[in-house]
Amino acid sequence: MKKIALTASILFIILTFIGAGYVLYNKGQVNAGYAVIPSVFAIASTAFYRNQK
Repeated sequence: MKKIALTASILFIILTFIGAGYVLYNKGQVNAGYAVIPSVFAIASTAFYRNQK
């Protein structure tokens, strides 16, 4: 379960940077949720990974 949480965390971090790049590429005219939503999931999966024993 710990490996799945780590993999999900890495995936969501990558998606966060892709979303941030997309928002910056469009000069902020698109919704910032493209970067924020994956970052929330990345934080949650990282916290889950760190709390596993």
